[in-house]
Amino acid sequence: MPHTPHSRWARRALGGLGAAALMAATLAPGASGADPDEPAFLGSAEDLGVVHPGGDEGKAHTQSDAWFVQLKGQPTATGGNASSVKATQRQFEREARAAGADLEVTRSYGKVWQGVAVKGSEADVRKAARTSQVEAVFPVEVIEAPAPEQGEQPDMAYAVGMTGADVAQSELGLTGEGVKVAVMDTGIDYDHPDFGGNGADGSTGFPTERVAYGYDFVGDSYNADSSSEDYQPVPQPDGDPDDCQGHGTHVAGIVGADGEQVGVAPGSTLGAYRVFGCEGSTTADIMLAAMERAYDDGMDVLNMSIGSAFSTWKQYPTAAGADALVEAGMVVVASIGNSGAAGTWSAGSPGVGEHVIGVASYDNEFFTANAFTVSPDDRAVPYVVGSPAPEPPTEGTATLSRLGAPGSAEAQACDPMDEGLLDGTVVLIERGVCTFHQKAVNAQDAGAEGVVLYNNAAGYINPSLSGDPAVTIPFVSISRADGILIDERIVDGGAEMTWTDETATAPSPTGGLISSFSSYGMSAELELKPDLGAPGGQIYATYPLEKGGYATLSGTSMSSPHVAGAVALLLEEKPDTEAHDVRAMLQNHADPAEWNLAPGAGYIEPVHRQGAGMLDIDDTILATTSVTPGKLSLGESAAGGHEVTMTLHNEGAEAVTYDVGHVGALSTGGLDPNDPGYYGPLGSMDGPESVNVPSGGSSEVTVTIQDTGENALAQYGGYVTFTSETSGTLRVPYAGFDGDYQELPVLEHPTFPALAQLTGCDRLIGVDCTMNGSWDLADEGTVFTMEDGDVPTAAVHLRHPARSATFEVYEANADGTKGDLVHPAFPVVMEGDYLARSGSADGFSAWAWDGTRDHNQGNDKRKTVPDGDYILELTVVKALGDASNPDHVETWTSPSFTIDRPDSAPGNSGGKGKGKGKGN
Repeated sequence: MPHTPHSRWARRALGGLGAAALMAATLAPGASGADPDEPAFLGSAEDLGVVHPGGDEGKAHTQSDAWFVQLKGQPTATGGNASSVKATQRQFEREARAAGADLEVTRSYGKVWQGVAVKGSEADVRKAARTSQVEAVFPVEVIEAPAPEQGEQPDMAYAVGMTGADVAQSELGLTGEGVKVAVMDTGIDYDHPDFGGNGADGSTGFPTERVAYGYDFVGDSYNADSSSEDYQPVPQPDGDPDDCQGHGTHVAGIVGADGEQVGVAPGSTLGAYRVFGCEGSTTADIMLAAMERAYDDGMDVLNMSIGSAFSTWKQYPTAAGADALVEAGMVVVASIGNSGAAGTWSAGSPGVGEHVIGVASYDNEFFTANAFTVSPDDRAVPYVVGSPAPEPPTEGTATLSRLGAPGSAEAQACDPMDEGLLDGTVVLIERGVCTFHQKAVNAQDAGAEGVVLYNNAAGYINPSLSGDPAVTIPFVSISRADGILIDERIVDGGAEMTWTDETATAPSPTGGLISSFSSYGMSAELELKPDLGAPGGQIYATYPLEKGGYATLSGTSMSSPHVAGAVALLLEEKPDTEAHDVRAMLQNHADPAEWNLAPGAGYIEPVHRQGAGMLDIDDTILATTSVTPGKLSLGESAAGGHEVTMTLHNEGAEAVTYDVGHVGALSTGGLDPNDPGYYGPLGSMDGPESVNVPSGGSSEVTVTIQDTGENALAQYGGYVTFTSETSGTLRVPYAGFDGDYQELPVLEHPTFPALAQLTGCDRLIGVDCTMNGSWDLADEGTVFTMEDGDVPTAAVHLRHPARSATFEVYEANADGTKGDLVHPAFPVVMEGDYLARSGSADGFSAWAWDGTRDHNQGNDKRKTVPDGDYILELTVVKALGDASNPDHVETWTSPSFTIDRPDSAPGNSGGKGKGKGKGN
């Protein structure tokens, strides 16, 4: 479908998201033996026990006064001229001043992205947006530091073995020596002995032999989260990128630790590009500055375990800048995001960049943790510690109690219990229905001395116990199998548990399967994302010495550095490899995994969740054959299917004959991305049975991939396979959309869009009310004073990504109906491009109109409307939609409202921002 004509504004929707929580799956009748011509519905996420908890963890939002302004021309990394870049920026500044735009240029770019970051009101940015050099305007996103989800100690060696990196090290002798890997994160503790440092007793000093590059862009106290008590948005950069948070040291250890723990590329040279303070958030403009510094330092690989969930547009500056780095010869690897529980189209920028390697997460195969023992045979039970809560003891015996049979409401402990019911016992509780914090508080109020939580699905979890009141008893979690065993022992005559300082190792029930938190693609423009995956669930690696030296964390933040380290091994062995070729090489040899909700049922995890599959670096390095392109993004249904041509290359000494095949993967569909339905494979393929690839030559293969043609409105995918007895299997993943993409609803919601009024904010100095207040739905006739944020606000939920949104303002008739446009020549009062879907079923973005409109007289190209009655009308163009096609557009008209400024004094303009409402 054609794109809408380019407009120069971009905006990001907000919404809550929570940690993933997958329960046991039961396939719907008829789920097995799916026929692509008659897709079998396997059930919705709710049917299959997928929990979508509330909360705002991990969200990215925007600053109300910070903007990227993209300017015409190319950055120098992709062929632009430095003098022209500067001249364009100076011309923009001159024209913006002449247009009356009061803007402060805070950062200038030109190496990997052409443009500037500015501070100023939206009205002033709108003035500047009309000048001759502007291509687009984007809000600067505020990105929270990835929250460490700590577990216990699965050795890094298990994860390294899952990707073949152990073979590349031990049998091929590769360490990544001579390859420079940049880590954009919270810094690196370069004093750590595993990075060649002097340890806790003596500072090594930066730079070091191993951590030889880097820069601190922010300082320790920096925190861009305006809702935090520690809000401190002024960067204080310096040359020392030490890590006081922890995440970056962990990521760097996965890439290249060489000591007690050994990373993927222990001989690589590291760069620490610190974009977070000790706590809190950073902003996208700082990330872009760090990319340019990595480019200046000549890094070979950049790892970004960081991103903006749901920002699935490759046009966003961090994704566009990452793509420019690849064009310039740097391999860029980025986490795809941890929003899997929020459903489809939840991947994030920069991982959605066109040339970026976006990485999904698989769970580690083994789990090693502290253990307690259970009578009568002193069976060791490994556990994960919930936090914040008291540390479990390392000695002592306690009686175990239970509340009900597994699966019962009683076992889940979501309701308050009688005081004293659990006195003197450690209670066994099942996961499910309510929060971990609520379970813990109910147990401690009933007198329990501790809680042992068992999972309601395979695998281990990291319980978060934040909340009020504080949890005052130890809280640990165990596997479902161990929980059921303990429950049976209590029923059979009672059981005791003994705390120990020992550890136990066991195979993880979810090892090698996609992690429950790993985000889904595709991109907003139906490009296949993620690209491939690596271990990210329960990874034990380095941590700052002052925080213990080692920790177990989970997330796509942990899977991305596995790939970055593997790229270092590949580049050491094949230093002439072009950055553009690396992703396809890795995808050719990746190994797809089974569906994590029903392993053993014969289904393949959706391609738009795992990409090509699990990284297999030793096979990639040893291969003498390959196929390009490395992936196929098919887009919407096409009459007759999609005819695609792939080229097989053979650098080996002998010709290779491949059997050409096809493997279908699961599909996801439905109108609600927060609760997708799962379907059998919807794609099929026609093509030749075999292909011969001559030694030193290449051969083309053309196949036709067809979806069902039944307009299932589903993301589908699979793999084109090339199998040889002598050369193994090459795979090319594909993904497409079965049906007309523009049939997916964007504005459809039982509550939103709605007219809203900002309330509940103290409006203290330095507090952004639009981020820290809440909104009440506004009825027809609501009066807005246009002071202190009391401005007419449209609360908009976007069910799916949207290409653009525009608001026009009309005069309201006496009966509340829509009258004339306030100014037909300049009808648009707010607009945005490249919008993300809302991050939860009830998340929304707040579009607050400041009571002004464009006009064409004088230097100040903005005019305040008089007091009176008005209506806002929203028009949304769908992703890949044509603005001139009514079927690709959705509209909403607000109730009428009144602007009544105190003393009829015009010009009191409220600010405009976005956030998640409360109580709606």
